[in-house]
This record gives sequence, C-alpha cells and structure tokens, in this order.
Amino acid sequence: MRFVVPYTPGAANDTLARVLAQHLGEATGRSVVVDNKPGGGGHIAAEQVAHTTPDGQTLLVTTNGLLAIGPHLYRKLPYDPQKDLAPVVRFADVPYALSAAPDLGIKNVGELIALAKQRPEQVNFASSGNGSVPHLCGELINLKAGIKLTHVPYKGGAQAMNDVMAGTVQLYCGSIPSLLGYAQSGRIRLLGVTSAKRSPLLPDLPTFEEQGLHGIDVNSWVGLHAPRGTPASTIEHLYTEVAKLMATDKLRQAFLSQGAEPEAVAPADFAARIRQESERWAPIVEASGATLD
Repeated sequence: MRFVVPYTPGAANDTLARVLAQHLGEATGRSVVVDNKPGGGGHIAAEQVAHTTPDGQTLLVTTNGLLAIGPHLYRKLPYDPQKDLAPVVRFADVPYALSAAPDLGIKNVGELIALAKQRPEQVNFASSGNGSVPHLCGELINLKAGIKLTHVPYKGGAQAMNDVMAGTVQLYCGSIPSLLGYAQSGRIRLLGVTSAKRSPLLPDLPTFEEQGLHGIDVNSWVGLHAPRGTPASTIEHLYTEVAKLMATDKLRQAFLSQGAEPEAVAPADFAARIRQESERWAPIVEASGATLD
C-alpha cells in the first residue's frame, strides 16, 4: 500500500502519515510506503492519485488546505476534488493558535483587538503564503473582529516564524506543535487557541471563543482519500482498520506526542465535513483576494 503525501518530508502532515503507515503496517502485516509528491499546492499529487487504478492500494493524504480551501484559490484544477477522490477516513486534528512577538506588548485577544483598532493596518501578521491556512486565519480574525491586520506572506512557515521571533513581523497563526517550543522559551507569546476547543498540549490557553471573539475555528486536519471508483467495500475495510488503530493507546499516544488529536471520522461524515468547511471558507478566501493560478 502507498500513502502519497503532497507535502515535503518532515512537514506535520507527513509526520502523522508516517506514524499511521507504520502502525497500519504492523497491524496488518502489509508494507505501507509513504511517497512524498510536493508541488502545486498539493494538487499535483492529488491529480495523480485521482487518476490511479482504484484498487485501494494507493491513497492520498489530504488536508483542509487541499480540499476545503484549495478549490477556491484555483480557477481551474486538473481534477474535481469532490468527484474524483473518495473519502476514506479523517484521522487527526491539529490545533492552531495565534502567536505574537513579545515586544508587541499584548497578552490576549482583547488587547490585540484594542491595539489593532488604535493602529489600523499598522499591526501585521505573517503567513506561509497567500491562501495558506495561516493567511486565512488572519483574514478571518480581521473579518470577525472588525480590524485591519496587514498580511505579510512568506514562502514557508519557518521563515515567517523566524521574523516573528525577530520582531520584524508581529503575529503568526500556526499549528500548536510548531509553536510550542518557541512559546516555552519565551521567544513568542501565545494569545489564544484558534481551534474550537483548547489543546491538550496547552490546557491553560483559552480559545478565541472563550475570550469573546466568536466565529474563529481554524485548525488543520489530516485524512486519507482513494481514487474515484474504489469499491465501497474496500473503503469500508480501510476505514475499519484505521478506526481500530485509533482506539489503541499506542497510536493515540504517538499522535498526541506530535501535538495531534487522533480521531476516526467515517467516509460519509468526512465528506459532509469537507463540504461544510468548503462552504465556510469560500467567502473568507473571496474577501482575502487570494488566488494561486
């Protein structure tokens, strides 16, 4: 079996896919190979898997950035994300938080909003690129808080974080696992969790909702999709195998150690959630003006 990862080795989604591949291989006695195919915002790998023989042997590692946001950024894709890929299982949630440069002098969401209203368009936020989840996180905060933070795009999250720590830019919304070490060392300050609920890694850090800013729910999830035409019985078998693993302490602890919350969302529910997220992100992408053609 092959997991095609549309991102570079070492990325959070790649790491989680490798953890699942290892445990699935051990549990089933099969070889599960991880194959990285980065480029084109993930759509190069997605197109390849979409047109692969639908025998359940090749699966695409998917994210909300790829399937719920990406279709709104490209005017034309070489495949149809809704029709050419079949959901198998959503297996992990990765919580996000908003970080700030310590010298910005704010400690929470309320202070950020007050500062941004005093200094419209003078408080900026970094992202890993136009149309990325960190970019749209900032745009959603602008929309819901009625403020004007200025977007500064970078070519990757590492570059963005380096400039936040240096004070060159002031804010960055990223996955909690990627922010945690910097926050613990005092090089950044975390203002709030942008996901719907608190993270087990930071149980004392409140969400934006708890701090009074409603409608902020930004995280990343990771799942598996198969090519269109894969037999329903094959998809159900794959889902069942992954769901069994997600119920084991061994795999749950392996995911939690990476800052991800393990889950096993069934194919039909997974498809419904993607549709809901796609509808939620569409107006935010439009308001941001981001395109990737």
